[in-house]
Formats: sequence, structure tokens, C-alpha cells
Amino acid sequence: MIKIRLQLQIHSLSDPTSHRGVAGPTYKGTFGSFKRILRDEGFTALWKGNIPAEGLYLTYGSIQFLTYRSANQLLNHPDLPYHPSATASSFISGAFAGTVATTATYPLDLLLTRFASHGKERVYASLRGGIQEIYEKEGIRGFFRGLTAANTQVVPYMGLLFTLYEAFKPILNNASLPLGWMGSADGSAAILASILSKTAVYPLDTVRKRLQVQGPTRARYVHRNIPEYTTGILGTIKAILKREGIRGMYRGLPVALIKAAPTSAVTIWTYERVMAFMRVVETHSERI
Repeated sequence: MIKIRLQLQIHSLSDPTSHRGVAGPTYKGTFGSFKRILRDEGFTALWKGNIPAEGLYLTYGSIQFLTYRSANQLLNHPDLPYHPSATASSFISGAFAGTVATTATYPLDLLLTRFASHGKERVYASLRGGIQEIYEKEGIRGFFRGLTAANTQVVPYMGLLFTLYEAFKPILNNASLPLGWMGSADGSAAILASILSKTAVYPLDTVRKRLQVQGPTRARYVHRNIPEYTTGILGTIKAILKREGIRGMYRGLPVALIKAAPTSAVTIWTYERVMAFMRVVETHSERI
């Protein structure tokens, strides 16, 4: 939630001219933003958008790993005339799985962004009301604003995440480091892979968030001065760089890393354990 607020902010406390006359809050840093939200909106504001967020995380993870496993098995099927390397297989499977999961769950991601962007005044009265209003005023396409940016981001992100994870895992497993508490270094490999991958594609995540709040309600969110972007991904990137500089592309990155690193570690660690269990069950079934 804090990450989204920072990503949508075009002004900065370090530049007094950028927020002069701005109607709405000005956030600076993770802790400063946290205190400002608590002061202005109360403790429960930190959970704005929580319902679509929970739906997003549950369905995204399920679709992602099911697709990744299926794609990996297909690429390494013995009947295929050509088999890519392990690194290429991980990248292709990860990128494909990310694209499928992102597209399937994107309306939930958009709802999360819009509800997390509510200030003291609510834009949508309820989740059901928000869905109905978006459909009536923006149509089905309204639920997929910024999808191209999302998939442009997720292809390299998921490809890099799984590729780096597979690369770091044997290195850390063979290293004489006390990493057993993370599950034979799997968790540590996932954290490193997540940090590097997230940082590499973060500008596209900022573009996605800016595009998700476009439309008839753009001026009603907590930041009333969100610009209108109408020239696609490249045009949005140019507009952000021109007005805010390179720092504008990375607003909220520390919060994103704090969240993404442990989440990826737990998710991939769980995936590895579930896959190991399923292999044991399959082996046992074959013997029977």
C-alpha cells in the first residue's frame, strides 16, 4: 500500500517547487509515509485494497507455479527433437508462467491499486460498487489498463527470477554458510534472485501503477495531480523522466524489496517442498 502511494506521487519533499500548491499529502521515505498515512487516515488505512490483494496473491501463485511446472515439463519432454539448456528452460518457463498468471489475475491487481489509492474520501463505496462503476464507465478494457506494461515487466522479471534462483541455488547449497534455517539455502537463493530481478524491472512497475489509475476517476485519488498518460509505455516513461527524473521511476523501491524478497523466498521454498513431495508420491505410485 505504501509502495503504491509512493509510485503515484509525482512531487517530492526534496524539491519544494514540485509540491507547492499540491492538494493532498506529500510522502517522503518508507517510515515517513507510514507515519503520514497513520496520522491522516488511521491504522485501518494500511489495509486498503486488502481483499483484492488476498485474492490476487492466492490465485496468482497457484496459476504461476502450475504453469511454470507444466511449461518446464513440456520443454524437457523426451519426444521433443530439441531441448533447451536448463537456464533457457527456466527463463522461458518463468516468463510464460508470469505472463499467464498476470493476465488472468490483472483485474484484481487493478482493483488493489485503485483501492490502495483512496484517500480520506472514498472513490468507490465498496468492492462490488467499484467493479460495477469501472464496468459501466470504462468497460471491460477498464479492468486491463496497463496490462501491456505489466506483461512487459513480468516477462523479464519472472524469467530472471527463476533463472537467477536456479543459478544461485547450487552455489549457496555448496557454500559453507549457515543457511540451513532457510531450507538448504533455497530461501536465500530466492531472496537474492528476487532483489536483483525486482530492481531490474522496477521502472515498468511504476509505469503499470500510473496507467492503472488512468480514466474518469484519475483526479479523485489521494494524489489529485496524477498526470494523464495517453501515449503508451514509452510515452509514459518519457513523461516521468522529463518531469521527475530517474528517481521518479524508482519511487517506493525499498518498500517493494522489503515485501518481495521474503515473499519470493517463502513462495519458492514452499513450491520446492511441494514438488519434492509430489515426486515422492509419484515414485511410490509407480512402484505399486
